[in-house]
Amino acid sequence: PICGVSLLHYSPIGKCKPFKVLATETINYKALDADIYNAIPTEKVDGTCCYVTTYKGQPYLWARLDRKPNKQAEKRFKRFLYSKENSKEFIWNVEEDFKSIPEYWIPAKDIEQLNGNPVPDENGHIPGWVPVEKNNKQYCWHSSVVSYEFELALVLNRHADDPGLLEISAVPLSDLLEQTLELIGTNINGNPYGLGSKKHPIHFLVPHGAFQIKNQPTLKHEDLLSWFEGCREGKIEGIVWHCNDGCLIKVHRHHLGLRWPIPETYMNSRPVVINMNMNKFDCAFDSKSLFNHFSKLDNQKFGRLKDIKLDVGI
Repeated sequence: PICGVSLLHYSPIGKCKPFKVLATETINYKALDADIYNAIPTEKVDGTCCYVTTYKGQPYLWARLDRKPNKQAEKRFKRFLYSKENSKEFIWNVEEDFKSIPEYWIPAKDIEQLNGNPVPDENGHIPGWVPVEKNNKQYCWHSSVVSYEFELALVLNRHADDPGLLEISAVPLSDLLEQTLELIGTNINGNPYGLGSKKHPIHFLVPHGAFQIKNQPTLKHEDLLSWFEGCREGKIEGIVWHCNDGCLIKVHRHHLGLRWPIPETYMNSRPVVINMNMNKFDCAFDSKSLFNHFSKLDNQKFGRLKDIKLDVGI
């Protein structure tokens, strides 16, 4: 799923909408219904959401693309929000109220349907996906982390045998089918993790839920604040709880009035090893591809992600 529930209820700051919101001390009833106390807490990674599913008969990376209302419908929706509290009461005409979308766009799987049409969310958007074609300049950074020729993805994950170690590896796209991941790197969301450089950008895919939080805070507002501010593991953008029923519960630093990005992140406090043994895949990559660059760093270990530098000599 790509849509989640906020952990805490929110109160508006300011007189007019759209307004800034801060988390209150009350846990959202939806979080309680999803049994959050028995959920698995994981690091919320700051990137852009992706999805792997079949396209043209093979596993493909898909980029997040929300279908948004046209100007007229958006004005109607905003007027409605000024007078009503519940956006769910607004009546949409999906066929007429929304901007056109690419031919192969698909709605996200967990979107509510009504009369065969996807129902817009509380913001008036319909979350969905569009396939990342190899030569589409709009999604060039997405393209850099996949090889459709060899059906591989460049993935950052925790090391299977050492939880304190990160690992960069080439993973078969087929192993990622029907998973959502986060694309992070030099040209994504202001690069909060300090990856690569403008001249030699670096990007990876991170599976959602990859980094489980070991020493999680209690769900009290004050304890969450203290954990984010004072705990080494708390130097992250937020927490996503994975509930047994598939529901995702989220809290962001900014919901608690804390800033992000921050100078030193937890992700950049751990060593990382590169595992790019291409012999098992029998691949000959383009010399400029990230796969080729990283294959030449195979078995090398770095103190932190931001220490990895690609240069012309690689």
